[in-house]
Amino acid sequence: MSQSEIKQGLDQILERVAQAARRVGRSEDDITLIGVSKRKPVEAMQAAYDAGLRDFGENRAQEVRDKFPGFAPEGITRHFIGHLQSNKVKYLPGRVDIIHTIDSTRIADAIDAKFGAQDLTIPVLVEVNISGEANKEGVQPIEAFELAAYCAEKPNLEFQGLMTIGPLTSDTERIRQAFREMKLITDQVERRIGVPGGRAMLSMGMSGDFEIAIEEGATHIRVGTAIFGAREY
Repeated sequence: MSQSEIKQGLDQILERVAQAARRVGRSEDDITLIGVSKRKPVEAMQAAYDAGLRDFGENRAQEVRDKFPGFAPEGITRHFIGHLQSNKVKYLPGRVDIIHTIDSTRIADAIDAKFGAQDLTIPVLVEVNISGEANKEGVQPIEAFELAAYCAEKPNLEFQGLMTIGPLTSDTERIRQAFREMKLITDQVERRIGVPGGRAMLSMGMSGDFEIAIEEGATHIRVGTAIFGAREY
């Protein structure tokens, strides 16, 4: 996609974010748009940055290794949003600013160890499989509290909240119910475990369902195709 097409896509998404927020009495300033730049060249990321995007999401550790810190314009936040294997954690210290996808104590331990070895701390989210779909990563909702508490006690992890991927369905009511349940769990985690600043992050909603996610309480949404176009490979 050209720079002008990326800017147009970004502007359209930001307007839809604002409209969704207004529908439920929220401010768009409370919602962070993460541009999912996976499998997109640095040139496309730079075009989005020039158009005003400051949060970028990657889902493959090897791609993080290859893109960052080479792409490091002022003021960006680099989000890791994909499934993480313990042997790939080594690529992340110094290259990402937050990890959305802790789904086991084993991964929490690996991240804590690798970042601690470099005297770094990293904000993290616990991934919840709210839909119960077998092909989705994440802990079951009932396990979210235990893993969140585990992360909160790790010296090099800063527990910040929860993340999920919505159900793969065209049934908007099913999607809405899943996101509503995630907001309830997030509020409970916030009260029982606590997070820095007192407000838990809730990362949910992608190109096809981010407006519902905003209406149900998402603080961070992850949008790729609607900004950068379809993945090329």
